[in-house]
Amino acid sequence: MNAEVLLMFTLGCDRAYLYAHPERELTPEESRRHEEALAQRARGVPSQYITGHQEFWGMDFIVSPAVLIPRPETEHLIEAVLPLAQESGNPSIVDVGTGSGCIALALAKELPAAEIHATDISEAALEMARANAARLQLTSRVHFHQADLLVGLAPASFDFVVSNPPYVGESEEDEVQLEVRKFEPRNAVFAGPTGLEVIERLVPQAESVLKPGGWFVMEISGTIAEGVRGLLSGWEEVQINKDLQGIPRVAVARKL
Repeated sequence: MNAEVLLMFTLGCDRAYLYAHPERELTPEESRRHEEALAQRARGVPSQYITGHQEFWGMDFIVSPAVLIPRPETEHLIEAVLPLAQESGNPSIVDVGTGSGCIALALAKELPAAEIHATDISEAALEMARANAARLQLTSRVHFHQADLLVGLAPASFDFVVSNPPYVGESEEDEVQLEVRKFEPRNAVFAGPTGLEVIERLVPQAESVLKPGGWFVMEISGTIAEGVRGLLSGWEEVQINKDLQGIPRVAVARKL
């Protein structure tokens, strides 16, 4: 699959063209670009950073080492938010730690009446998110803020707080793929010794900015599921949704 992706990148074509033209020979310049891409991949650079693209929720996102690569399992978060948000009419939503903007922009696409905000502490990540909003013609739908989680946002101003925060513990580092450890932004992957450090800060901030009855929806892992349940013990309707592999993946809770 990686070889195919890199070949499509080299030729600037889609998969259909690739299979329809098996006789196509590379020009010297294309050969040079392809060899360069293969060399980067051999060093462990993720193919998404080589091509600069990753699909998420049927949308094409540009990515760079400034942001976490959007992953299919994060689509479970969108699936958890949509039915709740559709019941709310015109919900106000904030995506915390937006990175590439994939969550905020997927929600903007699906919820045309929603007011959507997105935060990130990294200006480089926000530049990427804004670029994706422009490419997807959703610039007017999402308001971006440089902030440490939800610091500076008004109390009781949102119906939804959604987030894919860093949740991997440093003790789990050896279990994380080498290319993730080596090339993806460390502060978007690792939260601290246990994996709960960022979430411990985020939960009370989410409670502050949510309106009464508002929802907090967050991506997690099986390793921290019970710890997250404990942090949400003062909330209502707490549930942990599993992904297709049966791994706890999304925590959902409602503010009293």
